[in-house]
Amino acid sequence: MNWRRTRAMARKEFLHILRDARSLILALMLPLVMLLAFGYALSLDVDRVPVTVCDRDRTPASRELVSRFDGSRYFEVVSEVESPEQVDREIDRGRAAMALVIPGSYAKDLAGGREDGDAEVQLIFDGSDSNTAAIALGYADALVQGYALQLRAAAEAKLSGRRTPAPVGARTRVWYNSELESKNYIVPGLVAVILMIIAALLTSLTIAREWETGTMEQLLSTPVRPSEMVLGKLSAYFALGLCDMAVCLVAGVFVFGVPLRGSFPLLLLSCGVFLFGALSWGVMLSASTRSQMMAFQAGVLTSFLPAFLLSGFIYSIQNMPAVIRAVTYVIPARYFITILKGVFLKGVGVEVGAAAVAAELAFLALYAAAVFVFATRKLRGKIA
Repeated sequence: MNWRRTRAMARKEFLHILRDARSLILALMLPLVMLLAFGYALSLDVDRVPVTVCDRDRTPASRELVSRFDGSRYFEVVSEVESPEQVDREIDRGRAAMALVIPGSYAKDLAGGREDGDAEVQLIFDGSDSNTAAIALGYADALVQGYALQLRAAAEAKLSGRRTPAPVGARTRVWYNSELESKNYIVPGLVAVILMIIAALLTSLTIAREWETGTMEQLLSTPVRPSEMVLGKLSAYFALGLCDMAVCLVAGVFVFGVPLRGSFPLLLLSCGVFLFGALSWGVMLSASTRSQMMAFQAGVLTSFLPAFLLSGFIYSIQNMPAVIRAVTYVIPARYFITILKGVFLKGVGVEVGAAAVAAELAFLALYAAAVFVFATRKLRGKIA
């Protein structure tokens, strides 16, 4: 490999990027726009669930239970109705995702009017959004159980004259994301998805464009070898990709406030390795076809969908079918997201040893090298 010819190829590609001002601005602004759009719009937090209340008891006891729901950060009482039929209409029209129905004998049952000593209330959920309904059910069950335990302790204290402590007291400690904010989980994954998409799209058109514009014949008349051509093109877009990476990281830390607890050099190294592999994948797609349209479509199909759906970014890999789980092992974004979350949230490289992500980093390096070699051979076969 002749480094002089490689530098000349990189310079040619740099000049092409700089002369196309609109594409350059789009390449630099698109990651920021995507990060802001996904970061603010995509949230796994379930709070302020709209609740409609049907209180048929109208006693201080029933109002106390309603105030427990309304005072919780997870629920918001949006309406009060008089009958169960009105509850159905509120949920059917989408005004409420949950209903709290308190029977007319609630206060009497609470005071010991039932033989079993239990006072019952009804919770109705809109199951059309199963994820929100399941999370809201857990919140409501915890709230009701806590309130019931408090009432039972107060009743026992009234009878015995002293307060009976709870038999078991749980002390919960959340590691790595103590605020349980979904943005701390989503934004690092978004960095991987955006870099994969941008990198593949940037380079998926390079060689196909040479064929369509007729400049490939001019390149073939020069002594430039396929490996020098691929590496030269990658060098130019690698620099552009580093700018996109910097935009994503700065926005994630300073705009969304995601904590960066780990090693910054390790973060840069893993980003560079992943970026080189993603760019090589785009070059391989471009070398496989002489049409920019086909290369672009292949780039979107093979970068966005796997990185978004099969990387563990949103959907848990452990919950996927066995066949799909096997496919995820060849998705590079899966390993990069693991590294990003480890560096951002777990402090990998500082509090936790870098060996915790050594296997993921080794796979990314192997993937980048293999795709680069395959892209070079694909281009050599096309030229031949």
